[in-house]
Formats: sequence, C-alpha cells, structure tokens
Amino acid sequence: MKKFLPFVFLFIISNLTAQQRPKLVVGIVVDQMKMEYLYRFQNDFSENGFKRLMNDGYTFYNMHYNYMPTYTAPGHASIYTGTTPAIHGIVSNEWFSRNAGKEVYCTDDASVKTLGDGTKEEGEMSPKNLQTTTVTDELRLSTNFKGKVIGISIKDRGAILPAGHFANWAFWYSKTGSFISSTFYGEKLPDWATDFNAQKGYMKYINQGWNLLKPIATYDESLADDNSYEGKLYKVDKPVFPYNLKLIYEKNDASILRATPFGNDYVADFAKVAIEKVGLGKDNVTDFLAVSFSSTDYVGHILGPRSMELQDTYLRLDLTIADFLNYLDKTVGKGNYLVFLTADHAGAENAQYLKDNNYNVTNVEPKEIRKALSKFAIDTFGEDLVLNYSNFNLFLNKETIKNKGLEIAKVKQAFVTFLMTQPQVKRVYTEEEILANSGAEYHLNCISKGYDITQNGDMIVLDKPGYIEYGPTGTSHGTTYSYDTHVPLLFYGWNIKKGECHEKKEITQIAPTLSQKLSITFPNGTEAEVLIEVLGN
Repeated sequence: MKKFLPFVFLFIISNLTAQQRPKLVVGIVVDQMKMEYLYRFQNDFSENGFKRLMNDGYTFYNMHYNYMPTYTAPGHASIYTGTTPAIHGIVSNEWFSRNAGKEVYCTDDASVKTLGDGTKEEGEMSPKNLQTTTVTDELRLSTNFKGKVIGISIKDRGAILPAGHFANWAFWYSKTGSFISSTFYGEKLPDWATDFNAQKGYMKYINQGWNLLKPIATYDESLADDNSYEGKLYKVDKPVFPYNLKLIYEKNDASILRATPFGNDYVADFAKVAIEKVGLGKDNVTDFLAVSFSSTDYVGHILGPRSMELQDTYLRLDLTIADFLNYLDKTVGKGNYLVFLTADHAGAENAQYLKDNNYNVTNVEPKEIRKALSKFAIDTFGEDLVLNYSNFNLFLNKETIKNKGLEIAKVKQAFVTFLMTQPQVKRVYTEEEILANSGAEYHLNCISKGYDITQNGDMIVLDKPGYIEYGPTGTSHGTTYSYDTHVPLLFYGWNIKKGECHEKKEITQIAPTLSQKLSITFPNGTEAEVLIEVLGN
C-alpha cells in the first residue's frame, strides 16, 4: 500500500496546481448596455442567461466609466487595459489628428492586409494604436505564449482591442457576411474560419426575418412599435415588426445582420467553432476568449432605448448567453471557466422623448455646432479658425491664429465665451485647465482621464445633462453622466462566490482584478485598483 502513496500525493498536487487558474476566461462585452436593462427586462428573461450569471455569480450593481468620451473603442480598451484613454491612447472610435490633418480610426493600420472574404479597407486593422498592454497580453506573456487568446466581434474594434498586441487571432464581421482578420495575426485565415464562412450561416438568419420573440403583450416595458423616436432600419417604410430581412438584404448587403439580434447569434456561432477548433480550455494552461456583442449598439443607435426592437434584442441575447453557457459547461466543464460580462458604455434617453415629457432638453446636431463655431470665428476674427469639432473636442487652427498676429489665449477665451452662450453647453474646459486638473472636480477629472495631449483638442465641451449631440431619433452616448457611464459587471464561474455589491466601482478595476485572479502581471498602464469582492476562493 505504501508504494502507492507517492502516486496519490502527486495526483493530488497536480490537480491542485491545475486549479490555480481556470482553463478558460471568457470576457463578454455587450455594446451600449445600461445596467438598467437588467432591471427593466428582468421578468422577461429566462432563468439560464443573465439570471444565471446574477443568481449564481457576483453582481456589481454600481459600475461606472471614469472618463469621457464614453464610446466603443475607448470602452473596450479601458476594460482590458485597466486604464483610461489618457494613458492607453484610444481617445475615441475615430478622432481628428492635427498631425495628419484628417480623422484617423482607432484600429487603422495600412501596413497590414485583409485576410478572408472582406474588402481592402475592412481588413487593414491592428492594435498598433493601443499604447499599453491588456490583461490578455499579460496572460500570453505569463504563460510563455502557451495560453491562447482569441477576440471575436461584429465590430473590428470590439475584437482587436480586447485581444491585445499578442493575440493568436482577432476576427470581425465583413459586409460580405464573412468573419475576416488581417495579416497582423497570420499569413492566411485559419482553415476552420474559412470553412465556417463558406457555409454562409448568416443567410439562415436573414431568410427567417425578424419578428417578436414573444407575444406583443410582453413588451409593455417599451413604447408602441411605431413611434416618432425611432429611426428606420435600413430605410424601411416604418420601423415595425415583422422585418423582411431578405428584402432588406437584397437592397443592401450582409452588413444588415449587424443591426438585428442575429448579429449576436452569429458571433456566438463563430465563437463556439473557435473554441472547438482552436482547442480553447482543453488543457491546464489558461486561454482567453474575448467576445463582444455589438448588435445591441446598432439597434440602440437606430431605434432607441425605449423601442420594442431593443427589448427584443435583449430577450434574444439572454437566450444566446444561456446557450453559450451550456456549451461551455459541456466543452470546458462547469467550474473550469471564468466569465465576466460588462459593457463598453451605456446610453442616453432620446432627447426628444424627454422634451415631449416636459424636460427642457433637446438633441443638437454636431454639424450645426461646427457651423455655429465657424460663423462665430468669421464674424469675430474675419476668418474660420476652426480646424475640427468632433467628439466634444474643438481644434483651433493655431497656424492661422499665429499668422494673423492673434494671441492664442485670447482666441481660446473668446471661443469659451461663445460656447457658454449655447443652450446645450454646461462647461468648456481648455487644454490648460485639463492638464492642471487636481482631481477635485468630478466632471473635469473624467475629462482629464480621457484626454491625451498629443491627440485631443484645444478645448472640450461638456453638455448639460439630458442634451445629446445626435439626430432626433434613436440614441447615442459619450458624456460623463451616469446614463452613459453606468454599466453592469457580472462575474461567474471559477472561484467566484455568489454575492452582490452596491458600492461605486470603476471600469478600470476589471483588468487588474483579473490579473490578480489569474496570478499574472498587471497590464502596464493600470493604476492596479482591484475588486476585492471577487478575489480569493
């Protein structure tokens, strides 16, 4: 009997070692998801999707973004780097580059080429503009590149930025209906991805069309199906169910799947194949799958937060998540995987809807703001001194100001004074004020954390609460206010105890918490503030 004891001892030790890390981490980002949706739609969710994560996992009810602008690319970057745009450099989805004299896109990279059946422009993407490491990068480094990392999303930025600099692959959806990548990751698309694309699985969803998942009486948390606050999905006559997706597809292309719940389903379909074919979670070296569900954002932007279409999208996403968790149970094993779910930003109410209900706010078109700024400059200084206005940033033409013999400080003050006369403007912060920020004022602190001196404007505009720089229908996001910053955070699975927290937390705490949980190095830009509630067994 004694001769068997060493083998028993080794068996126990090897199993304890295996449990130091999960076999697979799955990061789920739901684009434009407000925490409030988990309250509003709760009674209509299944027991096995969002409710499973909340009932059996740990819920942070008061998670917020701590910077401005609250957009998709900065959101994904901040979740995975544990820092803000001031440090990681992704200051928007696209931003005006003073050096280039034009707008640049967050993941543009002309040095790489498209892999797969996508257009040239769709695939010229990489994480080169991301200036810090991600938790996925640190996992790769800490495992001597044995741990595999895959990023998947409808949006390029939703796949590329979470996957980081050292990812095995990132895949995003093309208007051709294929998942594509770039030569940043390899010489050719993996055979399994090519085989998946060849099946044209997106047509299944297009052919079935989009009708309500449940009886219409279920959707009493939403406004009437046809209301004045909704935009028209791909120029349909009316924004009402059912949607003939086949007809819409014939007039457009496969990109229409993005603005339906089925974009999320197709991402999940592809993610399952990736897990199987890449072998994620199959050994004792931790792998990481970063999944971003983007269709919620497209539907929110076009149709708004009170539309039946948005509610239906979330009810269907709930079932998609339930199915995906069951898949993980079967392939990776219960207790072997760790899931976290959050959002890259939340979203505002439609301003016209608020106005019609006696809140004195409205939407303001960004192009109208730009026109007003140029007119003011010409009327005041005899020449248009505005280079660009976008993402709440005002860029002045400093060369023209210098050539006219004007004092830059006086010109800036004149623009500040003018902007403060606009009905939507709460405050205007100059570059000097932002850089001198002491951290005492909340909104200025958020702006400072989102401000990169090499990439942002001469001043940043903070609108009043409830105003929105967007069109009259649908919704948008971007501000420091809670309706744009308040998102869910759910942890579930490996070494996660059941519980909840209502203290205010910050999105930049996720990545360092995961690093601690996995016993790996912190991402190199993080302040390393962690969520102690989910650390330990």
